[in-house]
Amino acid sequence: MKKNRVHIVIPGDDPPQIQQSPHLLRLEPYGKVTLYTDRPETPDEKIRRVQDADILINSRGIVKWPGEALRLLPKLRMVSTCSIGVDMFDLDVAREMGIVICNQPGRTAPVVAEHALGLMFALAKRAAYFTAAIKNGSWPRVDCYFLRGKTLGIVGTGNIGTEMARLGVMLGMNVVAWSYHPDENNARQTGFRYVSLEELYAVSDVISLHVRLTDESRRLIDDKAIAAMKPGVLLVNCGRAGLVDTDAMIAALHAGQLGGAGIDVFDREPVPPDHPLLACEQVILTPHCADMTPEGVDLLNEGAVNNVIAYLEGKPQNVVV
Repeated sequence: MKKNRVHIVIPGDDPPQIQQSPHLLRLEPYGKVTLYTDRPETPDEKIRRVQDADILINSRGIVKWPGEALRLLPKLRMVSTCSIGVDMFDLDVAREMGIVICNQPGRTAPVVAEHALGLMFALAKRAAYFTAAIKNGSWPRVDCYFLRGKTLGIVGTGNIGTEMARLGVMLGMNVVAWSYHPDENNARQTGFRYVSLEELYAVSDVISLHVRLTDESRRLIDDKAIAAMKPGVLLVNCGRAGLVDTDAMIAALHAGQLGGAGIDVFDREPVPPDHPLLACEQVILTPHCADMTPEGVDLLNEGAVNNVIAYLEGKPQNVVV
């Protein structure tokens, strides 16, 4: 395929992710690169941009590819993402059409885990709540959380979940975990132990979500799960918004069943100004930016280009379908 120059399209790099990356220059020997720096405003515009593409670099997860869109792209052969998650694609249709989709498992795990740790600390010390109160002329007296010796529950022990567990152990926290695919050797090496999901809910002072979003894990944290948790537990989600029933989380925050929530992913992005989550006091909110450090951005851009080149060289890597 290298001998035949290909058309590589980046359909909507907004907010900017890969448009200034020097890694794009590495694709020049392989074909033409077409980059759109604005987000397609309509589904028709999105299809128009990529209808002649052999390869798609999906730099922003907000640009989604349901089955009906993929079926309109018979020329498309490969997709490379600037992400770990691939929930923006209909994987069944991609498989049916022979479209190879490659992601970047674990590439920015330390970056994302550090962000999750930051959300946990900000919640525990009530940073946003106190800042808003002081700016409004108040001087509140509300207890914070002392994290050392508390129990951190990790849901999902892939690369990011394992790194979060390691950080928790370093802080002197008791770390427990649950996973669809438990790895006891990983647990021993990192210093956590696996428990049932029910026990994790019951004993954890902080719960951090790192499981992949699938039909099975969608709304894993619902009203029943929250009711089974220790009162006042802190919830951190740097995974996917669909892991949590947002309405149930908001109700639990108002009721005090959840002591706080640190959220980097939302059911609607950007978050509209009337979103009910914004009325919750004990929340720390970041705009889906857990891996958006200069180091993280460069790692993802490099990885996306690496996957394209590996495919064109006949050695595809990080293949999801």
